Amino acid sequence: MRIIDQAGNLAFKAFSAGLGVTTVYLTATFSVNVYRGLAWHKAQTKFDKDGSSDQPEVQAE
Repeated sequence: MRIIDQAGNLAFKAFSAGLGVTTVYLTATFSVNVYRGLAWHKAQTKFDKDGSSDQPEVQAE
């Protein structure tokens, strides 16, 4: 029974370590994505305020 207990303990530790690494990874990528999203939003707001457009203006005939 001691070997089974040790195997179960090792499996639980590996699972817990995996969850910890996954949590750190997801936290880091979420933070980076929030930063990129805010930067993109700020750039879009600046673009809208300038009134510039990539498309040529169509004049009414």
